[in-house]
Amino acid sequence: MSQQNSNNSSNNIPVSEVYWTLVAKADKKFSKIRDLPYYQRNRYDTYFYKVFKVYTQLWKFQQENRQKLVEAGLKRWEIGDIASRIGQLYFGQYMRTSEASYLSESYIFYEAVLTREYFKDGMFQDVNLSNKQLRFLARFMTVCLVLNRHDMVFQLVNQLKMLLDECKRAFQETDFKEWKLVVQEIVKFRKAYPAFMNIRPLRYSVVLDLHPDCLPQVVEAKRKLRLRDALLCSYHPNEVKYSELTLDTFRMLQCLEWEPSGSFYQTGRVPPSGVGTGIGQNGAPGPSRVNYSQDISDPTLPPNPRKSILYRPSVTNYLAVLATNCEELPHDGVLLLYLSAAGSSQNSFSSPSHGAGRSFMSRVGDSEASSTSSLNVEFEIANPISAKGNCLSEQSSCLYIGSRSSRGMNGIYPCDLLPFTRRPLFLVIDSDISKSFTALSGSEKGESVIMLLSPAMSLPIPTVDSSRQLSGSSFTSFLTVPLQAFVLMLGFTGSDIDMDMYDKADKLLSSSLNEWGLLLAASDNLDPVWAQTLGDPFLRRLILRFIFCRTVLALYAPTFNKTEFLPECIPSLPDAFLPTSDTCQRIVLQLADIFGATSKFNFSEETPMLSDSRCQEN
Repeated sequence: MSQQNSNNSSNNIPVSEVYWTLVAKADKKFSKIRDLPYYQRNRYDTYFYKVFKVYTQLWKFQQENRQKLVEAGLKRWEIGDIASRIGQLYFGQYMRTSEASYLSESYIFYEAVLTREYFKDGMFQDVNLSNKQLRFLARFMTVCLVLNRHDMVFQLVNQLKMLLDECKRAFQETDFKEWKLVVQEIVKFRKAYPAFMNIRPLRYSVVLDLHPDCLPQVVEAKRKLRLRDALLCSYHPNEVKYSELTLDTFRMLQCLEWEPSGSFYQTGRVPPSGVGTGIGQNGAPGPSRVNYSQDISDPTLPPNPRKSILYRPSVTNYLAVLATNCEELPHDGVLLLYLSAAGSSQNSFSSPSHGAGRSFMSRVGDSEASSTSSLNVEFEIANPISAKGNCLSEQSSCLYIGSRSSRGMNGIYPCDLLPFTRRPLFLVIDSDISKSFTALSGSEKGESVIMLLSPAMSLPIPTVDSSRQLSGSSFTSFLTVPLQAFVLMLGFTGSDIDMDMYDKADKLLSSSLNEWGLLLAASDNLDPVWAQTLGDPFLRRLILRFIFCRTVLALYAPTFNKTEFLPECIPSLPDAFLPTSDTCQRIVLQLADIFGATSKFNFSEETPMLSDSRCQEN
């Protein structure tokens, strides 16, 4: 009897009052999870599901009572606000877990908000509503960038520009200077992409690359480690970025993920009214394409390695995230650290600023290497720290991941990483003082560290057009988009490259790297540290691309016989993969021949000229 009275009482509560109670509850939980860090993922999974449970209730309730709520004063933009927040939650969870399904669900909700124009009514009468639309477009662009939906990015950029112009006319007393900077950032980011950028995805594709089950195994490897987590951090003054996603970290982010096996878009569309009636994964509300995440998932593939992306963190924050990632690393896991930043050292080469020196198109080499019939390069550290103890010295090198105004708070020293060498680390250091990190070798606390270290000097380019946008780091480009880096180094642009020629070179490089992988796995003198990581597809690909990068820069005429332009790896790879070897030189020769650029390299006389049948094709 009492339960019946309770039900009657609840039924007497106005629908609008129930709705706004749910809104207040959802807002409270949303504000908490929005401010949570992207690391310490295990601690926040439960809270994430609780937030989605509330938004599921809210979304379902407004669908079932839409007419009554509209009559009670519910505005269309308020519905869009809920959908936009759900998109934010999905994207935040993608950033915490790297699960592609969360990213795709985020796209669905944002697209629904866009197509239904939830924020359109009254937008130019209310500056707050206009700002909601601006923030929505900016967030949606981030999702589209990560999803490589360049067509949608183009559409959103145009909408943002037009909206900003309309806002400046409608609200003349409001300063939209920050939004002008947002437009400038995304335009510069898009211009950093050559026309041939999207021929091969940055992500690991089992269609174009070897399936993980088909990778050659190193029989002598005592254990097989897998890339489980990555910490990506890049900071340079005036670098290409959008929001807190720099071009270099963007490339690395994608390079460490699987390319979805299905299409991002299927023919099925969301119903024209409302955001749909389906419920997404984990009980979260979702548009009607509830199988969307299944379309881009491949159950035969392992999950993506988790990633943390930091932009201009304090050193204490960086080390806290690093410590957490090490603590959460599985027993068979490797943690990849990617650090791209300018350095400071009395021992390192003087180098131009990152904004002017690291770009492919921004600096001319002031000297050409003399023509030499044979290669004679010593592959050793250009400016090593003379003693391991110098790692603790005030005069030792450091990377600036923030402003140089406070060296101690924003500078990362090699010795800062020593406590974390108790776990397997794979370091990729892209800096003018990268080789100072060799001080870690031999000083580890338990696990030998693998290091891929960039050249100390930026790559000189024979032709310069000051109007061209920066293209990010050449070293990072070689690790993530190697053929693009090679082509840009030769002076080609998207407008003058022949796509058939590029496709032919892409196939040659892909097959050649796979051959190198077979030879490397079968090598008798392969260091055990390399052996235990070659079974991981992401790390294997980085290692092989590093070999390609080193060979190209060693043979390239402007950098020939100049160790400051050469990358370094710790520990050493077998001699068969040095740039002096026929195995490595032959591939570069064949690629250069495809583009008619053999004269730009200095090859050994004994290097066979196009002996491979793949280069006999027309």
